Amino acid sequence: MALFTDLILPDMNTSITRRQFVHRAAAASLFSLLPELPTRAASFRHRIRQAMIVAEVTPQAMEPLKEAGFEGVETTVVCSESEAQKGRAVAEKLGMKVHSVLRGWMDYNSSDPSKVDSSIEKTRDSLRTAHVYGASAILLVPCRVEGLPMPKPWDFKIDFDSKNGHVSRVVDGDNEPFAGYIKAQNKATDMTRAAVEKLIPLAEQLKVIIAIENVWNNLWVKPDLFRHLITSFNNPWVKAYFDIGNHVKYAPPQDWIRALGSLIVKLHVKDFKLNREEEQGGKFVRLRDGSVDWPAVRRAIDEVGYDGWGTIEDKGLTLAEFKRRFDLIEAGE
Repeated sequence: MALFTDLILPDMNTSITRRQFVHRAAAASLFSLLPELPTRAASFRHRIRQAMIVAEVTPQAMEPLKEAGFEGVETTVVCSESEAQKGRAVAEKLGMKVHSVLRGWMDYNSSDPSKVDSSIEKTRDSLRTAHVYGASAILLVPCRVEGLPMPKPWDFKIDFDSKNGHVSRVVDGDNEPFAGYIKAQNKATDMTRAAVEKLIPLAEQLKVIIAIENVWNNLWVKPDLFRHLITSFNNPWVKAYFDIGNHVKYAPPQDWIRALGSLIVKLHVKDFKLNREEEQGGKFVRLRDGSVDWPAVRRAIDEVGYDGWGTIEDKGLTLAEFKRRFDLIEAGE
């Protein structure tokens, strides 16, 4: 944009009449009253680094992603130290990053103590793999609750104890039909806290964050409740892994992002089309084909100061098309 003085002051080597000067000054005055035109990505203070999910980190998996313009990956494979070193070398040779290890579902709320212990040890393995890869976090889904009567996504109205995170009600009115679910929710909260506390020392030692994802496990389904779970650890090595598409049926993703704020350490990027006539309240669809308000989400991401990785958790399009759609999201469109 030209400076005001650039518009109205004559070049020292050019003659100018009084009338020309007055016309230029008037034009500059009117120009200054016009609203500033919005810019694209330059208007955001923070970046989203674009990634995809892969299994093994091999040249065959990584080279097409590099060519398409992606900067990194999240791997689903927990492997030996030598395999992780080899994968890290592949990524670094391409100027890319293995930024996360997707541990996924664990059974911290199992009634079988051996399954709980096994889940904790599997998570330790994930932390060790992530450390060798040079990844900054693991994705952890600590528990799931199934087979119990529970509210529809849009009916949830949750009250919980701010001290221990225990839920007292999940809907307005009669909660007796959901008594079993409330009990299971509170058990999952307690057992998740107990399990993750055992993992924190290793996470701190390895400098790898335990990023808890609230996926379709029927737990912590509202922003303030999930935030309480994460903040209850009061530890920098326990953060939130926020999946934009997973949460649409419970509350707009931008509301989740603002509630979680600086607790978010990683993002999954996918879309969901709301439809209350369907059993799950809708279905997952291709990126930007659903109900997510992407400009609102992008603004919220920037408002909370998130500057980190966004990993597409989706298939079915070409890498070039995924990259194009991600670029639009990054630009706030």
